[in-house]
Amino acid sequence: MKKSLILISISIVAFSTAYSQQNDRAKVITLKEVVVKGNQPLGIDRMPDLKDNVIYAGKKTEVIQMNKINADLSTNNTRQIFAKVPGMSIWENDGSGIQAGVATRGLSPNRSWEFNVRQNGYDISSEVFGYPETYYTPPMEALEKIEVIRGAASLQYGPQFGGLLNYQIKKGNPNKPISFETQQTVGSYALFNTYNAICGTHKKFSYYGFLHHRTAEGWRNNSRYNIYTGYFSANYQLTKKINIAGEYTNMNYKSQQPGGLTDVQFKENHRQSFRERNWFGAPFNVASLTVKYDISTSVNLQIKSFATIAERNSVGFTKSITTKDSINPTTLQYSARQVDRDNYENYGTEVSVSVKYKFFSKENIFAGGIRAYSGSTKRNQLGTGTTGNNFDLTLTNPQYGRSLDFGTTNYAAFAENIFQIGKRLKVVPGIRFDYIENQSEGYINTTKTGTLNSNKRVRQLLLYGIGSEFKVTEKTNLYGNYSLAYRPVTFSELTPSATTEIIDPNLKDASGFNADFGYRGNVKNYLSFDVGMFYLHYDNRIGTLTQNGAPFKTNIGTSVSQGVESYIEIDVVKIFTEKSKVGSISFFASNSFIDAKYVKWNNPAIANDQAKSIENKRVENAPQYIHRFGATYFLKEFSATFQLSSVGDVFTDAVNTETPNATGTIGKLSGYQVMDASLSYKFMEYYNFKAGVNNIADQKYATRRAGGYPGPGIMPGNGRTVFVSIGASF
Repeated sequence: MKKSLILISISIVAFSTAYSQQNDRAKVITLKEVVVKGNQPLGIDRMPDLKDNVIYAGKKTEVIQMNKINADLSTNNTRQIFAKVPGMSIWENDGSGIQAGVATRGLSPNRSWEFNVRQNGYDISSEVFGYPETYYTPPMEALEKIEVIRGAASLQYGPQFGGLLNYQIKKGNPNKPISFETQQTVGSYALFNTYNAICGTHKKFSYYGFLHHRTAEGWRNNSRYNIYTGYFSANYQLTKKINIAGEYTNMNYKSQQPGGLTDVQFKENHRQSFRERNWFGAPFNVASLTVKYDISTSVNLQIKSFATIAERNSVGFTKSITTKDSINPTTLQYSARQVDRDNYENYGTEVSVSVKYKFFSKENIFAGGIRAYSGSTKRNQLGTGTTGNNFDLTLTNPQYGRSLDFGTTNYAAFAENIFQIGKRLKVVPGIRFDYIENQSEGYINTTKTGTLNSNKRVRQLLLYGIGSEFKVTEKTNLYGNYSLAYRPVTFSELTPSATTEIIDPNLKDASGFNADFGYRGNVKNYLSFDVGMFYLHYDNRIGTLTQNGAPFKTNIGTSVSQGVESYIEIDVVKIFTEKSKVGSISFFASNSFIDAKYVKWNNPAIANDQAKSIENKRVENAPQYIHRFGATYFLKEFSATFQLSSVGDVFTDAVNTETPNATGTIGKLSGYQVMDASLSYKFMEYYNFKAGVNNIADQKYATRRAGGYPGPGIMPGNGRTVFVSIGASF
């Protein structure tokens, strides 16, 4: 597989070089990036029609410019960072900020697995098809921007319902050979965060590298963590037409997991913890190599190869929270802990091309490409560990209770085209074909019947969609999009959890579609807005039912999420004047109303039992509303932001159980409101001071329940914390 990826890259570069030599004599001049400084502007940006050979016209997009926001970047506070992205649902049980858990439109935020998560345009999830959870999140201080594209991104980026989430890391300073940036932060509960970066440009060579370290005791008891992240990128302009860039990221951490709580324990003291021996770590290594080739002024080629070599390691006492983790009076020791370990090894190459051409005297754009991907996951679970307290993955029995090997091969081809019709209308049809092959083998327990035969599943999937954009005024447009989406069956869904469980041999991938319609843009320099409606159809959801007296895992039904997403921000001072001696103040409102329900229930065993049916029940983990309001005052180099987040209640199971169970794993979670405040001040040209208070009112709330790791039980959100930061850039 790796050889085939290399051959694809070499062949296309050779073909493109020959094409360029024969067909293009135009002179291409590469200009340095222009950096514009000024007062903090309104709002969030939108993606251009075309970027890096990907078409975004007609799609709902948001671009968070990190230098425009006041937020607690030291702990990757996603509630504040994504505040202006309407409908962003966030799991806030991880106060360390190590793993971001976000989703939109009623989907599950679990480690952002409903998004196609990328860094600088390449995959960073554990295994994009079989295990799309994201254990690595870059430090937000390193980011230039975050790009969010809703479900229509499925045509270019593949398997997801939520869309694309792309973390874009900063680039080298184009005006200096050496530039240095540093940010030092301290905060509540022994928080210490240090971020240091060096970058620059010399002739044809530019680079950016950072070292990041964060450590804290954590707001909850037994929630210590320690994380290190390093990154380096190098960019070389080989010729006027060819640019080569390489990147490498290394992240490693260990995080103490305080476990879940019962509802009684949560009400009593939501900071308490009954698990001091549970630990988690996920060493990640991600690398990429990108070649950009301007074949002509109208034709651009990009080849991006990437690799992920990573682990997911946990050790702990994983039984129900109602079972005490205590010393055995007979052995005078704790019980042996459970060890679970995953190893990931993924390789991929994406080749994309864009062509600008004239059609009926209008400039149109074609963008398409191919993808080849190979993923391997080695999963060892239910290992017998030590009786100690520290992060120790040592086994006292060399054989794991469960051992599985998974493999994925994927080939894809995709294409979209912008047709310019008249002066105002763009129509964008698109298509994508995927070949997906999954393999699995191993054993689910050590009995004679626990061995799984080698199993292979092959699917060939075709997606299509169409989008449009109508220019109402110079800075506003109507947009609409319809596109098919899918989500491959994950490794856990392909694997029986016990020898008695039967997997449906005709188990289907989840499929459906996304539809958007909205109006967005800017009015002069004082108003920014995006107001729209959405409809998400999610078919072939997977679950377990009883058939012939045995558990049977199959596709159980269909859900629909529909609603309104709106973002409005207005600068009240700039309505009247461009310049003000007393500064300016802007207000924003990011609102979403979500109706996410099951509309079809395919369980024949209880089809007529309305007490057990989930038809017309709310989708689990989907709040009916997410509102975030804020105000920012800025004067010259000073700015301060106040924000209020208000999120509705959620059910944590498909049956919509109201009353929590004794172990805290199911039951309704109440809605909540959280207030934050932060400020920043730049002084003496090079220096900055930042500070903030998170959860000002010390609100007691929870955003999720966990049926297993990192619980089980209810997972509290952080209480009040403060931070103070000082930095410099030379």
